[in-house]
Amino acid sequence: MSDRQLPLLTQAVESLRSTRFTASLVALLCDLVDFDGAVIIGHRPGQAPIYLHDALPQQRELLFQRYLMQAWQADPFLVALDSHRQEGVFRFADVLRPVALAPGHADREYLATFYRQTGWRDELCLAVRIDDARWIVIYLGLIGERRSFSADDARHLEERFDLLAALCRQHWAIDPLTLAQASGGAIDTGALLSRALECFGEALLTPREQQVAALMVQGLTPEQIAERLAITPGTAKNHRKRLYARLGIGSRNELFRLFLNHTITLAAQEGDVGKGDTGNGPFKDIAPSVADR
Repeated sequence: MSDRQLPLLTQAVESLRSTRFTASLVALLCDLVDFDGAVIIGHRPGQAPIYLHDALPQQRELLFQRYLMQAWQADPFLVALDSHRQEGVFRFADVLRPVALAPGHADREYLATFYRQTGWRDELCLAVRIDDARWIVIYLGLIGERRSFSADDARHLEERFDLLAALCRQHWAIDPLTLAQASGGAIDTGALLSRALECFGEALLTPREQQVAALMVQGLTPEQIAERLAITPGTAKNHRKRLYARLGIGSRNELFRLFLNHTITLAAQEGDVGKGDTGNGPFKDIAPSVADR
């Protein structure tokens, strides 16, 4: 371990079980390998991912409005993880490129749309098993043409994987992986909820479906929604059915969970506005979310 890595490791250890840990972990990773963006999620097979941290310089709305709501279901890294349940460091060339080259493969749309829209040109993924039901998945991405991770980049992470995995297990060992919590600053909850209702599902739903979803998470029944929007109860139920399909859910409880996750991540986005130096050493130019765990 280099003289520079030792204080970064010390900082990560000291921040265990605190809201500073994810930013400290990203700073340590940045010293091991050069990357442009990072995302950390909690993964529970068969369930939507839990947002834990991001350090993205662009296109953050794709993470919040698309990936966490629906696109994760076609994420080849998660598909492979659920199939093989294998820890380790995984490269684009090993997981994504075979999918991209397979004619008619169901995940090709994911690569052609969501993955390319992020601007990422190459990706490394670290998968850490916490227990039978919980994993921590860390994505590291490179932006820009002709940029890619080398075999040495993957090897550097593989050589430190046991250490990185141990840090993750210590931090998240007793965490049920519910939702990230705000780590600083007073929040105007009423204003936050109003903004969350206005933009909930806007990338996936029609304006009318957005209205119905916003009223549903406020507890209104189809009959009450119909009265509020001057439509019939049958039409309200049809809108509910379609928005469930678009969001990949099947119940009001799942809709509440999505809205809660959306609200937390919206707070994270707004917390980054106007922030200056994040104090994250070599990664300080990419502002981390205030919703870190």
